[in-house]
Amino acid sequence: MRLKDKSVVCFVDHEFEDLELWYPIIRLQEEGATVHLAGPQAKTGYRGKYGVPATSDKSYAELDSNAYHGVLVPGGWAPDKIRRSTEVLQFVREMDQAKKPIGQICHAGWVLISAGILAGRNVTSTPGIKDDMTNAGAKWVDEPVVIDHNLVSSRRPPDLALYAKAFCDLLAKQ
Repeated sequence: MRLKDKSVVCFVDHEFEDLELWYPIIRLQEEGATVHLAGPQAKTGYRGKYGVPATSDKSYAELDSNAYHGVLVPGGWAPDKIRRSTEVLQFVREMDQAKKPIGQICHAGWVLISAGILAGRNVTSTPGIKDDMTNAGAKWVDEPVVIDHNLVSSRRPPDLALYAKAFCDLLAKQ
């Protein structure tokens, strides 16, 4: 239970990648972390690409970066919606400035691109957004997990075990 005093928020919107949302959440909870889901609206149901439901605890507007030790952004098609929220982008910037762990997998890199925090960073993602990542100033690497200071990035569902472990390990050091 090395994460029993840690709180993490995970963004959600329709068409999140089911495994990329739930696998890291379950790993964090196994380690004792408190995990909240935040979506455009609080107490609202969202469906993953494959139909797995998730209900938000909070809205994006309710989030306070001082209340969390880390943030996770799942992939799927949801990141293209999530990155349109000015509250999310400000939250991500604040978490990055505070050097708190930020986890992103697959298409979640779009949120970090829109937050403007990737210039000069080493990252990975689904190869489908490699150009987006490099155009944002990041150095893209084709590895299962890339850790650059407080940023933990990963490519796709087969990398989830390594990604979740790396995020939990980084969070435990905070």
